[in-house]
Amino acid sequence: MTQGPLTTEAGAPVADNQNSETAGVGGPVLVQDQLLLEKLAHFNRERIPERVVHARGAGAYGTFTVTADVTPYTRAAFLSEVGKQTEVFLRFSTVAGNLGAADAVRDPRGFAVKFYTEEGNYDLVGNNTPVFFIRDAIKFPDFIHTQKRDPYTGSQEADNVWDFWSLSPESTHQVTWLFGDRGIPASYRHMDGFGSHTFQWNNEAGEVFWVKYHFKTDQGIKNLTAEEAEILAGKDPDSHQRDLREAIERGEFPSWTVGVQIMPAADAATYRFNPFDLTKVWPHADYPVIEIGKLELNRNPRNIFAEVEQSIFSPAHFVPGIGPSPDKMLQGRLFAYGDAHRYRVGINADHLPVNRPHAAEARTNSRDGYLYDGRHGGEKNYEPNSFGGPQQTGRALWQPFDVSGGTGNHPTPVHAEDNDFVQAGNLYRLMTEAEKERLVANLAGFIAKVTRQDIVERAIGNFRNADADFGKRLEAAVQELRG
Repeated sequence: MTQGPLTTEAGAPVADNQNSETAGVGGPVLVQDQLLLEKLAHFNRERIPERVVHARGAGAYGTFTVTADVTPYTRAAFLSEVGKQTEVFLRFSTVAGNLGAADAVRDPRGFAVKFYTEEGNYDLVGNNTPVFFIRDAIKFPDFIHTQKRDPYTGSQEADNVWDFWSLSPESTHQVTWLFGDRGIPASYRHMDGFGSHTFQWNNEAGEVFWVKYHFKTDQGIKNLTAEEAEILAGKDPDSHQRDLREAIERGEFPSWTVGVQIMPAADAATYRFNPFDLTKVWPHADYPVIEIGKLELNRNPRNIFAEVEQSIFSPAHFVPGIGPSPDKMLQGRLFAYGDAHRYRVGINADHLPVNRPHAAEARTNSRDGYLYDGRHGGEKNYEPNSFGGPQQTGRALWQPFDVSGGTGNHPTPVHAEDNDFVQAGNLYRLMTEAEKERLVANLAGFIAKVTRQDIVERAIGNFRNADADFGKRLEAAVQELRG
């Protein structure tokens, strides 16, 4: 901040910042004390509504560097040549906790990357898990309501969580992941990230490929046990945020190796799993992860509120050569994220420094609204116009995909090996004996808190359907805890 006199918001110098104006010594305060009113009014409005989900977060700036030629698959300019660097901002977060919650908790972690490309900002809004609890966005508000505070008790209730999960068997895969060893990362630096959804890449020739993004931590995976996390959350609720900030301050810049799985478009219709189902992964044996770049974080935000709390990410922020897929969760998020930011931060949130394009210029006809900065001056606000205004390009960012059939409330298509339990069972069988024991103990400790036996039985039944041994062990562990 520049040196000089303290001023009001309007820039007038402040004569006295220690004493409010009164009607005589000891008299009532005067309404003419505009500095007092300005300070109190601004203080009352220092907080904006926190995110309904992913409220608790931390972020940092850095770079993404291309390390492999992917031009046969996408025409995205920021991926156009080996060695090319793009500025990024990455926000980490927990999902269920509010703004004041602890970092070291069992919860998925948000992994949202904003690429400031020369063709506009590209937002990749993912998690530290490759799958999710549900496959259709219409269920998302219901799911989150079970993770948040109960309207009667004001606390998270095991009955609500397991009632929903047990009645939504597609959640079994993600729940198995969440209650395993990777359910509580030791820090944001020591976890992987995933785009989770399937996205479209298209090249200069118009060929289409389906892709999944992977961010492999170069620091190595480190996790906390339930007991370690309970202690750390109480001693240092800001543990993950502090760790990220201090590592960057020390010059220990965290990095991730970025890779993609690439599926030719023609494979999708007959692939053994529905490739657009967010509760499923593509086994690496079918589509190996191909390294494409390196992401490094090397600069902390100077103001957390301005750059982390007010940062916005939307899966709808694509660039030429990248687009959506028919994934029903992704399709819902294309609307929901932008709508949340328009409500939470305001209609001009994209004008804020952390959100606006850094390597391109936004040229729109959107005007006015809350906190509009007047950047357009007297330019015309319609298109087409003959006054030199911006014009459409005529070339879509992504390629169309075929649709057929009647309109209606259709379930997600089922492919040859699709069911709600197969991949959860596969994940369980990949674990070592010690990992299985910890998974069962973590699940049993939570399920044992459920008050209704029918919910307990449904919940255990889903894991039994995934693997008979899994269900048997879990049933015994829950019975022991419940007496």
